[in-house]
Formats: sequence, C-alpha cells, structure tokens
Amino acid sequence: MSLTRRQVASAALAAVPLGAAATGTASAASARRERTLYIAGDSTAAQKYADAAPETGWGMALPFFLGKGLAVSNHAVNGRSSKSFIDEGRLDVILGAIRPGDFLVIQFGHNDSKIADPTRYTEPWTTYQDHLRQYIDGARARGARPVLATSVERRKFDASGNAVPTHGDYPAAALALAAEEGVAALDIQALSIALWQQLGVEETKKYFNWTATEQDNTHFNPPGAIAVARLVAGELLRRRVLARRDVRRLDEEVPDSWITWPEA
Repeated sequence: MSLTRRQVASAALAAVPLGAAATGTASAASARRERTLYIAGDSTAAQKYADAAPETGWGMALPFFLGKGLAVSNHAVNGRSSKSFIDEGRLDVILGAIRPGDFLVIQFGHNDSKIADPTRYTEPWTTYQDHLRQYIDGARARGARPVLATSVERRKFDASGNAVPTHGDYPAAALALAAEEGVAALDIQALSIALWQQLGVEETKKYFNWTATEQDNTHFNPPGAIAVARLVAGELLRRRVLARRDVRRLDEEVPDSWITWPEA
C-alpha cells in the first residue's frame, strides 16, 4: 500500500545526513553550501536498521569513500522500482530538497522486473526508461547532476561456477538511456558480476546476507556493502562525476565495524 505524502516526507527526515539535521540556524547557510549526493534506489542501496542487521545497503558504506564537503542523503527503500518510488512521492521529496551542484544517483531494476505486480513492473525499453527520465529531468531542472547506475548483481552461479547475470535487459536499457540523454552511467552490474566471478561460489557468501537462518543472495552484509560502495565511488571518479579530492580510501581497507544500524 502506498504511503501518504505526509508519511513519505516524515520518513525522508531519516535520510537527511546527521550533520545537516543537527545544524542550528546560525550555520544553516553553511550547511546549504555543502554538496549532497542523493540516492534513489531499492533495498540493495537502502539504509538498514537494527532489526535487519547484519543486512547492509551499499548506500550505508558510501560515505566512507567520499571526502569532506560531500554528504550522502540515502532515500533508497526496500522493494521499490523506478515506478513505485515515484508513485509514492519519494522522488518529489528528493526534488524538493536537491540543490544546484548536488548529485542524484539512480539505481533501479531489481523490482522493475516484477511482472506480476503492476504497482512496480516496468518494461525495460519503454516504461522503465520513461520513469528514469523523470529522475534525470527533475534533477537537471534544479541544477543538480543525475547519474544512472545499473543494478548491482545478485549472487548466482551456474554448475560450472560461472557468475550468472539476473537482470535481463534492464542494465542495457539504463546504459542506452544514459547515452541518449548524455548522463554519466555507472555500470555496477558489470563490475559486481566480475567481482563475484573473481571471488567465486564460496567466498561470495561472505559478502551477502548469509546467516544461520537465512541464505540471501540479493542483499549484502557489511563486507559486501563496503565492496559495492567502493565500486560506486570508483566509478563516480572514473566517469568524472566527482573529482579526485571528492573521494578517499579507494585502495584502503574499511573495517566492517564502521557499519552501524540505528534503531528504526
């Protein structure tokens, strides 16, 4: 069931960077000058809370790879597609806050393929691209820079131990739209499946939310979220969305202990 706009706006407060939320009136002007990287996406990127630990979205780890003066406002939510995110008013919340010089990283596709669910399903080459254009146009209209990211790949291997793609035409459709619109594209699907292939069948279990009671091949634990966030930050630099001064620790270890899960 869709949330009301009031509920969406209230929930969005949790996505505002803590530093910005805590600033007083005297420093409000300074806080506005800080650039913010917004994330619109699904559960693979989303903030997780104490009741979901050790499940971790890559957006939770991204700040560890970004420099000072660049905050992260993570609006990704479990189960959303490019369509349902808009229909619930979540894009409106971002567009109401985003400012010139900010960034909007857009990652959808996991749930767009839910063909049995008309509230989420989009067709890759038509309605999926149509919805992604709304994010692109909305960010550009406000002087912010949109960035399309293909969906991070699931953990799936064939009998020969080869990592298998699971997202159909959605990554290709996102990349084609990025080229058409002149938008930077982060091919996280290709980078992540290459990483899973390198790690192999057993080692990848250490990156996904495999616990004593759950074998989850879609969502990450802290090592997996950190690894994917590193890919995202590296691509933001390589695609010249961010400058070298905007990123850090790309070649350094980031301890799992840095990940925390606040109370909901």
